[in-house]
Amino acid sequence: MRCELCASDGGTLLWRDEFCRVVRPAVEDYPGFCRVIANRHVREMTDLDLAARERLMRAVYACEALLRQVYRPDKINLASLGNVVPHLHWHVIARFADDRHYPDPIWAAPRRAAAPRHDAIDDASLARMLTEQLGGGA
Repeated sequence: MRCELCASDGGTLLWRDEFCRVVRPAVEDYPGFCRVIANRHVREMTDLDLAARERLMRAVYACEALLRQVYRPDKINLASLGNVVPHLHWHVIARFADDRHYPDPIWAAPRRAAAPRHDAIDDASLARMLTEQLGGGA
């Protein structure tokens, strides 16, 4: 079976080191959405040793902190599902009470039309801020 997260970055690359990467997937109406992806193919958190789990979560927490700072969302959603793509990755999503799915997950049926978001930050700026939090990537 071909793994799309082994074959591609999985979004616009914002930061990478030898262990994991942070991308911004192209998800309409959700500019405050990052994905933290293990670079090697593993299916579950417990496939990693404790140090590797902590390293991956450090990237997840850095994304959460950055999205909170930049977007001032009503809530941050963290999700590691992998039912469709069984490659270890975390979704870090800034949520707003007026987004089209709130309070449901963004994968649910929309509840309303999308509220215009005028606070989207460009990829280069977000990448620079992530590098400041996580250190130099590749």
